[in-house]
Amino acid sequence: MPNSADQKRVPHKILYDQRPNYTRPALELSEQVRGDLLAHLTFLYGQEKAQACMPELERIIKVHHAFKSQELRDLQEARDPKHLFSHKDMILITYGDMISDGGGTPLAVLAKACDEHMLAPDILHILPFFPYSSDRGFSVVDFTKVDPRLGTWEDIHHLAGRYRLMFDGVLNHISAHSDAFHEFLDGNPDYQDFFIAYASPDELTPDQRSKIFRPRVSDILTPFMTINGVRYLWTTFSPDQIDLNYRNPKVLLSVVEALLFYIRQGADLLHLDAVTYIWAEPGTECIHLAQTHEIVKLLRTVVEAAAPGVALVTETNVPHADNVSYFGSGLDEAHMVYNFALPPLVLHAVYRQDASRLAAWAAELEPPSEATAFFNILDTHDGIGLMGVKQILPPEEIDFIVQCAQANGALVSMKTVEGGGEEPYEINSTWWSVINPHHGEDHALQLDRYLASRAVALSLKGVPGVYLHGALGTSSDLEAYRRTGHNRDVNRGTVDLAVLAAEANDPSSRLGRLAPRMSHLNVTRVSQKAFHPRGSQKVLKAPEAVLALLRVSPDGDERLLSLINLSASQAAFSLELPAEAAGAGAWHDLVRPGEAREKDGALEVEMKPYQVMWLRPQGEPGAPE
Repeated sequence: MPNSADQKRVPHKILYDQRPNYTRPALELSEQVRGDLLAHLTFLYGQEKAQACMPELERIIKVHHAFKSQELRDLQEARDPKHLFSHKDMILITYGDMISDGGGTPLAVLAKACDEHMLAPDILHILPFFPYSSDRGFSVVDFTKVDPRLGTWEDIHHLAGRYRLMFDGVLNHISAHSDAFHEFLDGNPDYQDFFIAYASPDELTPDQRSKIFRPRVSDILTPFMTINGVRYLWTTFSPDQIDLNYRNPKVLLSVVEALLFYIRQGADLLHLDAVTYIWAEPGTECIHLAQTHEIVKLLRTVVEAAAPGVALVTETNVPHADNVSYFGSGLDEAHMVYNFALPPLVLHAVYRQDASRLAAWAAELEPPSEATAFFNILDTHDGIGLMGVKQILPPEEIDFIVQCAQANGALVSMKTVEGGGEEPYEINSTWWSVINPHHGEDHALQLDRYLASRAVALSLKGVPGVYLHGALGTSSDLEAYRRTGHNRDVNRGTVDLAVLAAEANDPSSRLGRLAPRMSHLNVTRVSQKAFHPRGSQKVLKAPEAVLALLRVSPDGDERLLSLINLSASQAAFSLELPAEAAGAGAWHDLVRPGEAREKDGALEVEMKPYQVMWLRPQGEPGAPE
């Protein structure tokens, strides 16, 4: 991540009080906000239920407001929604217990690693740290507690005082071991409509089942014995993850209350996990429904009224056009979406030694407003999703990616398709292992390839993020898969802090060679205003192996050429410069000493295999002398 090991963080945000203060002026929602909230509720539930819900929704928002000091209220009111993100932002994604040192709570160890070692991010995404029963945290037992195996809320507050934090809002489901589901099993009438339940599996017809889009091959309905007999529960992901029933407005209100609670505990970004599945409508695919988008809009309205400056991030591993639909108009849904098409397109470019499809897609990459940004990731805690490129690459090219990944030792997870068949859903591997062959190749070349691929996510318009194992260049843990049988465990291993530190300081180790070069890329990246997510991006014509981008800062005073050779061959070419980039004479490389000189409106460029060049024009502020 961008900061050096000895750079100390300083508190840069004001935290909420831990108790409400009702002596301060209460929040008065504007007529515009009240009207918007009522419109969202009416769309979802009809006018009568919406009117009945409004007082409770207003109460939840007003209670949240009472936890703010006057200083925090003033700060939030002054925030400009266009300035949520900048070129200085990078996101580290990790589980709370992914780094161990044999002492202290795992969350305290994570803070130590971020403060004292090479992992100091601007934004820290701590994957679900709540008590859970399965799915590595995503089957939540209690949304209001920190898993005692990880630490306490005090550990989270310590991190919140030093980093911007992203929390997971696991909106789609709850653990079968949760109190709420036990209340359902016990026949508590207050919980009978919290879940989607059937008296018979036949109530969901074969035709309805065949249309449901799912990332799993298990049955959509799971039987449970209740006080009232057998009931069949809707379980999109697993029998331990019971889908919530958003047709019940009490469910939505409880989710709003939980998300505002997270904000009070230090969340600056809310990751809306698997949000596309949250509204079930038998007879449809049960994804991307109008009601789903309306819930995201309602959450956006609530957050902007209750906590200006907090960002909503949607995670929807679906075809690119559907994924970016969660931006809405650019002003009414997510502030940021995961750029799921990026990882398979980078793999395709490296495997084919041809970046032309990546370049063509990047040329159309533009968020809908200045208040939105792409979250540019290559690897996550789950895997490398393939759905994002379904409408970008033909099936045979997706199959080619899968075959190459498997040749490098990757596993592949499947999903059901309409008609009952299966297709690849995601590749399960660390990024190091999926991008590099197992053996028989020069290690220096593998390092160059790895860094070139990661430079794509750093260069494209948006906010870059890296999963912990991607930051460390870890190989896939196939032994973990053999122990558990879960594909995703190949990318979820724990790292010993002492071993991490020793390897980082050993110039003969992979991490010892990777860390300084990746740190240099990261530090350079966050120093360049041309990489600002609100800056402009233009894809330039280059040899098919080279991704060439012109990035310009929002105020237009800084320009940068990003040239990335994604092949094992050298590339020598003339790069024709657009009018806004011509006339500088010489462009100096920020990545390694060197330059490219301009001749007749074109740059004469020579690139080594997998070389990254970030070129700044001579004489421009911030450019090398």
